[in-house]
Amino acid sequence: RTQHDNGGRVLIKTIEANSHATIAFIDGADDVVFDDTYDVYEWHLVNLHPATNDEGISFQVNAVDASGFNETTTSSFYINKNYEDGSDEGHAYVTDYDQQQATGYIRLCNDVGNEDEESVSGVLTLYNPANTTFTKHFLSRMNENNASDISIDTFAQGNIDITDAIDEISFKFTSGAIDLGTIYMYGVKKNV
Repeated sequence: RTQHDNGGRVLIKTIEANSHATIAFIDGADDVVFDDTYDVYEWHLVNLHPATNDEGISFQVNAVDASGFNETTTSSFYINKNYEDGSDEGHAYVTDYDQQQATGYIRLCNDVGNEDEESVSGVLTLYNPANTTFTKHFLSRMNENNASDISIDTFAQGNIDITDAIDEISFKFTSGAIDLGTIYMYGVKKNV
């Protein structure tokens, strides 16, 4: 094992937010490997804190030699919630955050608060982004401290509906900067 090998995961890049409008991982830039080296890539988002109150973290990708972070996607969004005071709990399928053959950023969490103790953490997994035969599947699970004092466990999943290889990914809040937090990019070994 190398010092960056974490049980099958290999740490590729760490980016610490400091009022970033977006955080991007681009193959070949700043030691980022985002190609057919790995079949599975993961991004671990740790305590991302929005500069603006009540915003959701989102992502989008680019195909090789594309620009604009606007690839066509289909996704769905589901939440489990519990208010801090215990007044309400439940789960819901949130159609407002779905995408059907759309090109916008894909929502990974609901609406994070920007008070000192509020942030979002979780993992986004993208499968076989270098494949040029199939669409690309993704899964995400996040936990946030919502702006309305709710703990929300969110699940987003779907497809990047293109057969072109993907080699760039961008994260941003729905509005405002990523004030603080860290994103780790991992490649998952083909032979563990």
